[in-house]
Amino acid sequence: MFIGPFLFSKSLILGTLSSISILGESMSIRVRFAPSPTGYLHIGGARTALYNYLLAKSKGGKFILRIEDTDEERSERKFEELQIDDLKWCGVTHDEGPGIGGEYAPYRQSERLDSYLKYAHELVDKKQAFYDFCSGEELEQMKQENLEKGTSAYTGKWRNEEFFEEAKQKIANGEKASIRFKVDASKSFSLKDLVRSQVNFPANMVGDFVIMRSNGVPTYNFCNVIDDHMHAISHVLRGEEHLNNTVRQLMIYEAFGWEAPTFAHLSIMIGSDRQKLSKRHGATSVHLYKEEGYLPEALMNYLCLLGWSHPEEKSIFKIKDIENIFDETRFNKSPAMYDIEKLKWTNGQHLKLLSADELLEHALDILPKDGLFHSHNKEWQVTCLDLLVEKIQVITEVESMLENLMIKVNYDRTEATDEIKSWETTPKIAAYVQSQLEKTSDDYVSADEFSSWMDYCKKELAIKGKPLFMGFRYTLTGQDHGPDLKVLVPLIPVRVLKERLKNILG
Repeated sequence: MFIGPFLFSKSLILGTLSSISILGESMSIRVRFAPSPTGYLHIGGARTALYNYLLAKSKGGKFILRIEDTDEERSERKFEELQIDDLKWCGVTHDEGPGIGGEYAPYRQSERLDSYLKYAHELVDKKQAFYDFCSGEELEQMKQENLEKGTSAYTGKWRNEEFFEEAKQKIANGEKASIRFKVDASKSFSLKDLVRSQVNFPANMVGDFVIMRSNGVPTYNFCNVIDDHMHAISHVLRGEEHLNNTVRQLMIYEAFGWEAPTFAHLSIMIGSDRQKLSKRHGATSVHLYKEEGYLPEALMNYLCLLGWSHPEEKSIFKIKDIENIFDETRFNKSPAMYDIEKLKWTNGQHLKLLSADELLEHALDILPKDGLFHSHNKEWQVTCLDLLVEKIQVITEVESMLENLMIKVNYDRTEATDEIKSWETTPKIAAYVQSQLEKTSDDYVSADEFSSWMDYCKKELAIKGKPLFMGFRYTLTGQDHGPDLKVLVPLIPVRVLKERLKNILG
């Protein structure tokens, strides 16, 4: 794979044998997830965290959480806490990081600023970086000239060593300057990527880039390298969008004489229009899926398969069941199509895997406290969920289905229901059921009582087969299809059944 022009000069190969083969069990695997606390946890970030977590679990390694909070204007501690909570909800827990600590602490970049400045000055002293005092106007002019030339070269005077002492004196006098990395324009770089195999970065691809801003805040590429080195990160799994950052990071690794970690640039997630996933494709934060009643097991199951394939080609599984079989060679570099309908289906399959108590707990937690479901006793709730679990994909659908099945009194007008209503046997069923309902003082009809009604109509009124079953369904639900009546009818209040009968008998 080539990044930029096809011609390149001498190549620096960075990476280890583990980047082109299955990772050895004896290796010390340390991976990290490094979100910025500037908003809720994006599902793309959740997928990245999941892959890092699974790689660590499968190899007996460590999963580190690092907070990249150097953007002072946008970073907020509340978002850090929310993202950590969302990761825990997903079942992705870190071994080292905020709230836990570890031998490589601290794990927030805002607490490591002195380290970045120290290493930046080390590069300046080695003449591999330089102080840049160019004004904003000079940099803008440089940018425009580079656009015309199709280059990214830095053309300010401060790169030249003849101005090195002058620059040091300015700094000593308290003047502010950014620090730029001095790029060797003649050198190309390569790496072996776990997802994309050979990746070549041609020479002269980037110009001298800023590693420290004049306000003392490091840039992403610089502090990323420093942190990964100081945290002893062995493998970096991250999104494809970071691929172009890698060449700058490889340059920094080389400048310090450090071994670069093994990289894996994961496939991009796209919507049905084949554009990068965004809010127009639906909810994009884990927080929203949690609020909408999705199961964390289902969300992680679905995200796991967006860029990775199960060795047994399973589509439904729990993350804990693949922790020991996760294989980094099964990553797919093709764009991963995000399909909300497939996610819903996956969630529906996981709902069916829950025990009765687990399903009830989930429903009680998500469904509105003042809704229909919460207004009934446990026995009713369990029976209701057992009836509906085959019909729903997300637990929030229960409330609307209950209203339709057990509250709605108006009958559906379809070709099928019109036909059922026209049968001469249907009014007979309705009249008989009405007579039985008038006799009861109970709030609900028992399953045995309902069965006796059907037996009477079958034997005494000689109604059999389709007219019997469809007639009862239409009479009691107003629909031509639905759940098993023997389970459904005992869940419907008698007052609702009486109201429905008025639509037939007038």
